[in-house]
Amino acid sequence: MAKLYGSLSSRAHRTAWMLKELGIEFEHEPTNFLDGSTRSPEFLKVNPNGRVPAYEADGLRLFESLAINLYLARKHQSPLSPASLEEDALMTQWTHWVMTEIEKPLLLASANLLLFDEHKRSPAEFEVALNKLARPFAVLEQHLSEHKYLVGDRFTVADLNVSAVMTLIRLASLDMTAWPNVDAWLDDCLERPAAADWKAIRFKIPRPDSDLGVLAMFV
Repeated sequence: MAKLYGSLSSRAHRTAWMLKELGIEFEHEPTNFLDGSTRSPEFLKVNPNGRVPAYEADGLRLFESLAINLYLARKHQSPLSPASLEEDALMTQWTHWVMTEIEKPLLLASANLLLFDEHKRSPAEFEVALNKLARPFAVLEQHLSEHKYLVGDRFTVADLNVSAVMTLIRLASLDMTAWPNVDAWLDDCLERPAAADWKAIRFKIPRPDSDLGVLAMFV
């Protein structure tokens, strides 16, 4: 049976969502850094980076949530899978795009709202992060003004990967008024029954001696 490592309060929720969309049964091992289990010798054999998620099935071990999802889409034929080489390229394109254009500034903007009391927030840093998001949000808005989904005429792994990263928009209650098509598309994706795990994500301010960064429950 397939095995998914990682608390569902981490990026492992992205792969759990994919597995549920595909109807693949899997064993869930809630590995996380807070209890030290990501540094155990056993887990380091699965992912020597000591991070989650990690995935194991049929003798194959993989890490990086979005790469795992692309693999699953290619291996298990479904409406989420690429129907051609061209679709495969587009699904890979959008997956790389959300990692390079969206994830980091969205993490910074969300951290400002989710992790700190109002008097500890940095409005300047928040505005910088929002300004960095405006351009890729505009790109996605334009695409979704002409297409219901990212690739083809159906929900695919491209939509799953991009919207899974963008769950932080909902968790931080970011104002998406300027991007109504993105807002509606994100609702459509995140309300799919298989996506329910993202709603359980909660953020915690790390311990003072933590060297793991501010997004303690999302790494």
